[in-house]
Amino acid sequence: MSVKICRFEANAHAYIFGYTGANDVTARDLQRQDGQWTQAKSFDTFCPLGPYIVTGRPPANIKVKSDVNGELRQNSSSMQMVFGYGYLVSYISRIMTLLPGDVILTGTPGGVGSLVISDRVSVVVGQAGSLENTVV
Repeated sequence: MSVKICRFEANAHAYIFGYTGANDVTARDLQRQDGQWTQAKSFDTFCPLGPYIVTGRPPANIKVKSDVNGELRQNSSSMQMVFGYGYLVSYISRIMTLLPGDVILTGTPGGVGSLVISDRVSVVVGQAGSLENTVV
């Protein structure tokens, strides 16, 4: 079911299939060069998802953690998000039609940092498993 406009945040949960982890990679050098996010976030392999989708309404407090080469970089929860799920679905659906399979990334906790070739990144979001990627 597409979401043309979800006017009320309280109704947004009806349109959420579930949640998963994402490793939202950004080439900061390119972002600084052109001042935009499109190229810096759009390379092949720059947004791996998974490894599982936890279906149903996301709980209010999902733990979010990441580490690089075993060193903890981020450790927070969805309770610390600037905007909640309901607001995001409601707001975004006023700008564009959301279709089944669309993914909304909700932002990231503090602790982002540079990566280099061969770094091993692990992202854990709630019960969605551990998403692990090696920088190449």
